[in-house]
Amino acid sequence: MAATSIITCSVQQVVDQIRFEEISSSGVRKVILNRPTKLNSINYEMVSKVLGAAEKYERDPAVSCIILKANGKAFSAGGDVISVICSSLGGHWSYPVLFYRKILMASYLLATFKKPVISLLQGIVIGGGAGLSIQTTFRIVTEKTIFSMPEASIGLFADVGASYFLSRLPGSFGEYLALTGARLDGPEMVACGLASHFVLYKDLNLLEKAICEQVSSSSNASHISEIIEKFAQTPNLKQDSAFKRLETVLNRCFSRSTVEEILASLENEVTRGGEKWIKDAHVSMTSASPTSLKVTLKSIREGRSRNLEQCLSREFFICGHMIQGMVNRDFYEGCRAFLFDKDKKPKWNPPSLEQVTEAMVNRFFEDIDDPDLGGPLKVPHRPHDLITAKL
Repeated sequence: MAATSIITCSVQQVVDQIRFEEISSSGVRKVILNRPTKLNSINYEMVSKVLGAAEKYERDPAVSCIILKANGKAFSAGGDVISVICSSLGGHWSYPVLFYRKILMASYLLATFKKPVISLLQGIVIGGGAGLSIQTTFRIVTEKTIFSMPEASIGLFADVGASYFLSRLPGSFGEYLALTGARLDGPEMVACGLASHFVLYKDLNLLEKAICEQVSSSSNASHISEIIEKFAQTPNLKQDSAFKRLETVLNRCFSRSTVEEILASLENEVTRGGEKWIKDAHVSMTSASPTSLKVTLKSIREGRSRNLEQCLSREFFICGHMIQGMVNRDFYEGCRAFLFDKDKKPKWNPPSLEQVTEAMVNRFFEDIDDPDLGGPLKVPHRPHDLITAKL
């Protein structure tokens, strides 16, 4: 049965999904995701307010820095995919494109912000939530933080800047995360460079209070770093962490040229009694959309030679193709299987890697000549020295 005939949607008005707090004495501004019952999944209203506030704060000389945080147990479960799918199936293709444009613009602004941005990443940090926070000046994680980019499992691809920040991780670790949707804990995020500091969860509020009390209008990133270092811990990687196998098994498998070769390499490791993370990686990839896997690998690999503007601009077109559904409709089928019907039995089209041709993959990277898209993503050119230093 086609996805369009079985997905139904309901809309509920939710107010105050973003909160802002101002600490006048220090110039600190807090941007707080406030949709805890939905794990702070980011919708159009939220990202619009984040973008507007960030633009205002950057111009305001009274603002010293931004604290980006969330209420509830999760930082963010990613973008509000359900609202995107519902609007698309309702005939409003322009809405998801506009939403995606906004979240890419917000990610770019926060990544290149002229003042320090401190992201307090408690709980899960997935997809769009990672896109907003992972490239900020400081990314504070705890023992309760969990990071993941699982988009390929629902027929999408690792986006919102992932082709930039994942491609700059050590070795082939970015390919591993993007293709498998593997989860990282706080210590692993620090080890690979996705996080800047590890702070115990019990100390997170104390750190936030210290920043608010000790920062001044003349404070810079170095001063804020000194404050954070007073609370930071040196975390220990768990013994079975995949990152500990980076120089051996992981790079050997995920440095292969094609998705087929990566899977074959994983299969060889599994037959030789590979560790749990290898088996999990193999299972994840064999159940994900074959098209999404190939698009994701191409996006990450080519992202290494592109700057952030170029990565985001290209991701905008890839996502536009997936929403438009002219190449295939795996994104809609994945959402049907995992978010709506929840039968967890997607019928990918094409169903196998061998049937996903290079020409088909390349179509996702082409410009889209459609007035509903509103033209290509255009971001203002901004210095990238801070971003380069972070990742």
